[in-house]
Amino acid sequence: MTPDSAPPLVELRRVSFAYSERPILTDVSMRFRRGQVVAIMGGSGSGKTTALRLIGGMVRANEGEVLFDGQPIDPANREALFAARRRMGMLFQFGALFTDLSCFDNVAFPLREHTDLPEELVRDLVLMKLNAVGLRGAAKLKPAEISGGMARRIALARAIALDPQLVMYDEPFAGLDPISMGITANLIRNLNDALGATSIIVSHDVHETFLIADYVYFVANGRIAAEGAPADLQQSTDPFVRQFISASADGPVPFHMAAPPLAEQFGLGGRA
Repeated sequence: MTPDSAPPLVELRRVSFAYSERPILTDVSMRFRRGQVVAIMGGSGSGKTTALRLIGGMVRANEGEVLFDGQPIDPANREALFAARRRMGMLFQFGALFTDLSCFDNVAFPLREHTDLPEELVRDLVLMKLNAVGLRGAAKLKPAEISGGMARRIALARAIALDPQLVMYDEPFAGLDPISMGITANLIRNLNDALGATSIIVSHDVHETFLIADYVYFVANGRIAAEGAPADLQQSTDPFVRQFISASADGPVPFHMAAPPLAEQFGLGGRA
């Protein structure tokens, strides 16, 4: 079975979500197939990270369903939610490493927390994960003693410590130099293929994401504006896709968030 024909590991079915009275996602459906690297792209505030939060059970959809391996993600069912999370890995936008722990202990943390493996086996597994991201030599260092790009790679090693079926990446390329960006992109692709996992990438970086993604969802104004394989989207004439790919200031995506008229907000009335 190829990734294109594989059943979805994760599925959002007509999901709507709002923070208080502010809608974030409206009637959104996405499918993330086993073995694929799938990207969610769009402007800031479009709901990309919220999609990850819904999949991880950090928030609950107001409408629709979020399914993981065919089962609903329900934040109220803590036992089932924690069991599902043990099959997920998360690379947070800024790494979120424990600053007081060494790089080794950061990667060992999920193994010690969720398994009863002997410490000798934990050691071997941690060194293997660190070696996979090229940082076995940083095992004894603290996060403050390595660069930001290296810290991101340590966080990636931690995210795959339990060999998860699903790995979620929140802006994995943010703040990286071009070399680190290319290394990180290749790591995401290679680790996904080695684990036979499903990877979801939230990113603004079109070039690196298009190089490694099998499928891309573009989100705008809380809805799916476009979707497809990177090669197809590169040829798209859709105004939103063209604006995003070309980083154009002019297009359907506005710079300003919706707000009352300036004169009204400053109390100028008709004197503006």
